[in-house]
Amino acid sequence: MAEEARDIVDRLFPRFEQYNPRQSALIPLLQGVQAEMGYLSNTALERTAEILQLPLSHVYGVATFYHQFRLRPRGKHMITVCRGTACHVGGSLDIYNLLIRQLGISPPEDTSKDRLFTLQQARCLGACGLAPIMKIDDDVYGKTNPIRVRQIVSKYR
Repeated sequence: MAEEARDIVDRLFPRFEQYNPRQSALIPLLQGVQAEMGYLSNTALERTAEILQLPLSHVYGVATFYHQFRLRPRGKHMITVCRGTACHVGGSLDIYNLLIRQLGISPPEDTSKDRLFTLQQARCLGACGLAPIMKIDDDVYGKTNPIRVRQIVSKYR
């Protein structure tokens, strides 16, 4: 896996070689690596720092600052539970906690051991009239409750 990460960074870098200063290629390069790997491994971060001639601490700082980057592999399906005001009032915290138990996730981990599901929270999914809302991949489920959540998740197993 480490060799694959190095190869991906090396293969993608020529697309950004003309960026001046080189540091400006950091985010697009990390985005490209993550698009292929699904996350940013330590090896990918190290190789990125090396190839862009940046301190590893700087590359790691950028990768951890932006929410779009993941440092761990994600599951096959991404479950997002809305935690906005309307969803919170509708019980989204209970749904989130139910999913943690149902999927066997032990925070701070966010991915099930079988790597089938990754669970995350969002501040707002933009459909407050359907609160509480959860998404699995691109499918949106409104007016959720614990019974429905169990049924919905079972369809993705």
